[in-house]
Amino acid sequence: MNKYFDTFYDWWKNIDKTIFLIISLLFSLGLFFSLVSTSIIASDKLNTNSYYFFLKHLIFVLIGIFLILFLSLLDQKILIRLSVVLFVITFISLFLVPLIGVEVKGSKRWLDIGSLPRFQPIETLKPFFVIVISLIISLEKKNLYIKYLLSSVILVPIIILLLSQPDLGQTLLIISVWLAIIFVSGINLFLFGISLFVVCSLTLFLVFLVPKFEYIRIRLMSFLDNSSGNNYQADKASDAISSGSFFGKGIGEGTLNSRIPEAHTDYIISVIAEEFGVIILIGIILLYLILSYRVLKKINFTKNNNFKLILVGSISIILLQTFIHIGVNIRMLPTTGMTMPFISYGGSSIVGTSILTGIILNLTKRKLN
Repeated sequence: MNKYFDTFYDWWKNIDKTIFLIISLLFSLGLFFSLVSTSIIASDKLNTNSYYFFLKHLIFVLIGIFLILFLSLLDQKILIRLSVVLFVITFISLFLVPLIGVEVKGSKRWLDIGSLPRFQPIETLKPFFVIVISLIISLEKKNLYIKYLLSSVILVPIIILLLSQPDLGQTLLIISVWLAIIFVSGINLFLFGISLFVVCSLTLFLVFLVPKFEYIRIRLMSFLDNSSGNNYQADKASDAISSGSFFGKGIGEGTLNSRIPEAHTDYIISVIAEEFGVIILIGIILLYLILSYRVLKKINFTKNNNFKLILVGSISIILLQTFIHIGVNIRMLPTTGMTMPFISYGGSSIVGTSILTGIILNLTKRKLN
């Protein structure tokens, strides 16, 4: 018993408590908003227990807490080795999506395997993608150009698989994270510009010239053309934020939940702003910014280049995913189906975010070297 207590005490003594407390607060807010915003969906639309979604959300948060503790307690070398193995597994699962994936509302992004809950492979792949790319870029005895080429060999098939689902949001996210990692690695600006041009050109070629990706092309054109009538969900989400004004309509007084599907996942920020006001939205954004600042501050004191790149990639995922989610909700970006880290309902998203959190807490521990 004393052994376990000592292990937990050492863990608590060494982790960054500011990062831990912000993450705990964000998860708690996610549970609270799930409790007050999903009851109408469960009772009216699904004719089931009002707490159906909240209880499922709670279960996944508890799983997430276990993952955070497990990953943050691991020896850092073991964490890296385990992540490489898990990357291979999740990479294979992403390849299985076009073959045996489940199609929901025109998108094939999920897997149903045996008695396992339905999950979205890209959500669990992202944290391990960051670690593998960082490992490749950090190789000391490899030629600089070979390292970037090897990392792009991993990136390109992921882009193609995501676009084929189709999932524009995750495609943009994974490209942006890759660019962030190679930029921080000290890449020559000219080479960085070429990499950016090649990746963007490939993406645009696939979207606009390959028939299989016509769905994404139509969505992009609809976003640019307000008169198309195909932006109903985004328009209603934006209207909800405006109608909530500064202090909101009050708990349960919002209408967005009953007007569009998936409001508790892809449009949770609009639901929050409508019922609780823009002031709460500003507070949540500040929490993400403080979290990012704290992680970036830790990066400055990190001597291990591989760990530095992993932390940059991990916090980039959280920041960019938050930016894309908010961007869609305020009609600044096309509809993509992107969840809000820590806050949105969704098992795969919560698990993926928890893995990222465990990695961040592990690599920002006081004994980091």
